Amino acid sequence: MSTDIYVLLTDTGTMFTKMIRTFTRDPLNHASLSFDIHLTEVYSFGRKNPSNPFLAGFVKENLRDHFFQNTNCAIYRCSLSTEKYNSIRNEIFLFEQNQNRYRYNLLGIFGVLFNIEWQRDHAFFCSQFVATVFERSGVSLVDKSPLLVKPGDLQHTTQLELVYQGKLQSYMPYCEYKKIPSPFQTA
Repeated sequence: MSTDIYVLLTDTGTMFTKMIRTFTRDPLNHASLSFDIHLTEVYSFGRKNPSNPFLAGFVKENLRDHFFQNTNCAIYRCSLSTEKYNSIRNEIFLFEQNQNRYRYNLLGIFGVLFNIEWQRDHAFFCSQFVATVFERSGVSLVDKSPLLVKPGDLQHTTQLELVYQGKLQSYMPYCEYKKIPSPFQTA
């Protein structure tokens, strides 16, 4: 039996993502993972408060927040065995239980730019986090160290299948068309 996990790549248009895009030349420069196609449970390393780019670490992202309002995205599916799915769930549980210990690995981003593996205890950048969680669970998404994985690398792996690409807010009409309930529906 297989179970799906989703990798979400986004571009929020912030100054930080524009700076990263200058170096990577990739259109989508933030990576997250979700346990459901509705994107109601999304995890990453990024801003803890959308209005403060300097306070960052492990986050459960709220895609309904205005911060994501004009976001471009690509959503990818990874079909896993129940054992590997549960292993990733357990990894996320450990991050949640110890979230105050984790911080954003800004130095690691500079390492990626110069192809230097810059390991820091309890510190991750978004794509490093996604690649690490999968790797610790026995799934290698790309053929390189998680310390060097850019969000754009995740777009080119055969482990992931593209489900949707476009505006994140347009995902609601897409879900309705495909008969998939959307996380953006309002009550």
